[in-house]
Amino acid sequence: MKRLFLVLSLIICCAAVSVAQNVTRTQHRAAVAQDDVTTGTMTIRKPEYICISTNEGKEQLIMDGTKFTMTMGGKKHVTDSKKNAQFSTFHDVLQAVINNQPLPTGEDLSVTTQKGLKTITITPAKKKRQLFSSFVLVIDTKSSAIRQLRMNGRKGDYTDYKMQ
Repeated sequence: MKRLFLVLSLIICCAAVSVAQNVTRTQHRAAVAQDDVTTGTMTIRKPEYICISTNEGKEQLIMDGTKFTMTMGGKKHVTDSKKNAQFSTFHDVLQAVINNQPLPTGEDLSVTTQKGLKTITITPAKKKRQLFSSFVLVIDTKSSAIRQLRMNGRKGDYTDYKMQ
């Protein structure tokens, strides 16, 4: 009986710290006329895990601690925010949002609030071979839920995730 109670308690605890939302991913390529639109889910587990999975799991964006893994078009890209300055502020912001903590401050970070939404723009210092030129994260100010994540590419390309 004690084991059953322990198992049920663990299940309830895991359910309490894990949040899932539906997501629509729009991938825009400047050289291609039509955007690629797919659907999937976003799962958040505290203290610092996010998985956005679309196109039946073929496209993924995962933050697990300081490690970022992106699978797009069959190619897997892995980086760590401790080693990649472009992702350092992005990691700090996502961790603060997940854990409902105050946002960090910095030169590469701007925050605006309008109509119940907080827009956080992260523009890392320009460097060669930079994967993204900026990140834009939109948060619902009342529920603290992530509503949108947009990763802007170097030449007008972007990947936009909208959460319902």
